[in-house]
Amino acid sequence: MVAQAPEHVVENEKALAKAGDDPKKRRKVVRKKAPEGFVSWGQNTFEKLIASDPEPLTSRFRVTHAMLLSVIARPGDAFTAMRKLLEDNHEDRRAQLRHIRRAIAIYRSLLDGGVVERLDTPDAEGRSVRLTVDLQQDFALNQPLSTFALAAFDLLDPESPSYALDMVSVVESTLDDPRQILAAQANKAKGEAVAEMKADGVEYEERMERLMDITHPQPLEELLFHAYGLYRKSHPWVGDHPLSPKSVVRDMYERAMTFGEFVSHYELARTEGIVLRYLASAYKALEHTVPDERKSEDFEDIVAWLGELVRQVDSSLLDEWEQLAHPEEDQEDAQDQPAAERVRPVTANARAFRVLVRNAMFRRVELAAWDRLAELGELDGESGWDRGRWAEAMDAYWEEYDDLGTGPEARGPKLLRIEELPEDGLWRVRQTFADPRGDHDWGISAEVDLTASDAEGRAVLKVTDVGTL
Repeated sequence: MVAQAPEHVVENEKALAKAGDDPKKRRKVVRKKAPEGFVSWGQNTFEKLIASDPEPLTSRFRVTHAMLLSVIARPGDAFTAMRKLLEDNHEDRRAQLRHIRRAIAIYRSLLDGGVVERLDTPDAEGRSVRLTVDLQQDFALNQPLSTFALAAFDLLDPESPSYALDMVSVVESTLDDPRQILAAQANKAKGEAVAEMKADGVEYEERMERLMDITHPQPLEELLFHAYGLYRKSHPWVGDHPLSPKSVVRDMYERAMTFGEFVSHYELARTEGIVLRYLASAYKALEHTVPDERKSEDFEDIVAWLGELVRQVDSSLLDEWEQLAHPEEDQEDAQDQPAAERVRPVTANARAFRVLVRNAMFRRVELAAWDRLAELGELDGESGWDRGRWAEAMDAYWEEYDDLGTGPEARGPKLLRIEELPEDGLWRVRQTFADPRGDHDWGISAEVDLTASDAEGRAVLKVTDVGTL
């Protein structure tokens, strides 16, 4: 056994040796302190380490979908490679059998899901089983229910205006629950329901009964649970991983909220770290679980928006993952930079920034549709559009129309015009209202300040007009 002294002990011994045997010099030596949290040790500790039995090592070995995909994608016989991996290790036989059973279960799910196929004869590289599609380089089925998600995508209508968000909902249903966020969403929904029922004169007992059925938003709940029930019959092992429909990413996107607005809306200031971690996990799942051929333009926009949102809040979450995913890239210089300098300008990712601008504009459309003029005044008061001015503009709209659309088509790119003027440091944008007659003559005009947006990590815009063209 070899034990090496800690750095501060070595430095102190060197300093004492340099002082020699002179008592006065030795007393003047400034000893280096142990780092915070350091557990002291000495000769007795060293002898105890030698005499005592070593602590048993606890294995962290896990068989995952990503592991099987990696082995199957390599040249050679995947079964031989997996057998060696599962049996030629230091696990006890009971643990080995458990890993073998899980590997078989995952393989069957990949086979039944159409992700892999058996070959009657080995191919030129010796594979007896192969991937059925060319998955992108960073494709990974890291969630236990990822194969279910792949199967559930087939149930969605690619022509639906909500197709991209439905894809998000499928992936979110396979992620671990962020309990604090879901509880806050349920509490918010119940609070809004109570206020509405009181306004409608609903009696207390009935209000309490109705509240029992209110929970956090669960898009596609009926469809997903029905599909999960069928999938579970042929894949019984997924029963250990219950499906959990939820809407965090989708909720934030549909409400066109920034990270800060979402945290404030649901009163999650004390747990905003949990919100950020969930969003980062969702981003990686959306980016690397969904095959490229299923990614629509709208879906790519959502993923780009989500990635930039997370990066602007805390770039280290994505930078750390990207360093692991691409170790060949030299990022030492970047790590030496201050955190504020490592965050790239928000306008550098043009696709994501366009989504941020679109969301910022549509946020105003939604608030106008819901007649939440005070919030509009808070957003645009500094640019001269206070509550009174918004009320005056929207009164003119309501005199002409009795509805203002906020559905998927209303927020689509067809109703947003962007004129990029980078030489002037701004973009001019026009968000057209989805009026019930389809006239499309009303809307919001604004200017986006690119320099201010980079400084604040969000789309900073100034409303210039609300009305007809």
